[in-house]
Amino acid sequence: MRRRAFAGMLALGATGALLSTGTARAQAPARPGAGDRQVAPLPPSPAHPNGIQVATEVVGGHRSAFPTLRTKEVNAQGEHVISVEYQVQETGYWCGPAATRCALSARVAAPSQSTLAAELGTHTGGTDHISQVTTVLNSRIDAGQYFTREMPNDPPTQAQIDLLRSDVVADIDDNYAVVANIVAPPGNQPPGYPSDQTVYHYFTVIGYDTDHDTVLIADSASFNGYQIYWLDFSQLASLIPPKGYAA
Repeated sequence: MRRRAFAGMLALGATGALLSTGTARAQAPARPGAGDRQVAPLPPSPAHPNGIQVATEVVGGHRSAFPTLRTKEVNAQGEHVISVEYQVQETGYWCGPAATRCALSARVAAPSQSTLAAELGTHTGGTDHISQVTTVLNSRIDAGQYFTREMPNDPPTQAQIDLLRSDVVADIDDNYAVVANIVAPPGNQPPGYPSDQTVYHYFTVIGYDTDHDTVLIADSASFNGYQIYWLDFSQLASLIPPKGYAA
């Protein structure tokens, strides 16, 4: 059984990235009294040569444009990757459901994105808070296994960074994925993201490599074809504030 320390939840605003099937739209920073501006992104196909950086097999939708992929488990010296099902998100605002589905698939038969969207309370603006992901993960796996971790400080404190690292390693070692709610502004973005837009998004952490201090990300947005890729741990820690993660 995983040992967890409870982290209290702060009231944060809506965060879901607005992404569409096969493409992704960035959400511009909100201005007082103004609505969010939606910007067309780069298409995800054809995928970048580095778009999928681990072994996968097609386990569903063989003839579709975006099949379901299952990652191959790796448990070697310094590197641990868990086996999950990856899907591109099916609507412009289902990054939360897609990331939650990916995490669930490590432990149980995962339901559809549409089923999870209903359970998460996802709307056209996204999934409001990471705690909703935590609740659904606990309801479908083992109650109490997941906790909501807030990272309100930007940049994060050393204690928050250390806790994130500990959570990622403990979860992956116990065959649980981590769902992170991120804010990716210009100048600090994962590969393939539209560089002139701030992206509000959910993705799933499915592995780590201590030799290179990296984490493996399953990203349903598929920005410019990047779907499953390695990211520096320090960058992951910088992307989460002021949001949080489920671990």
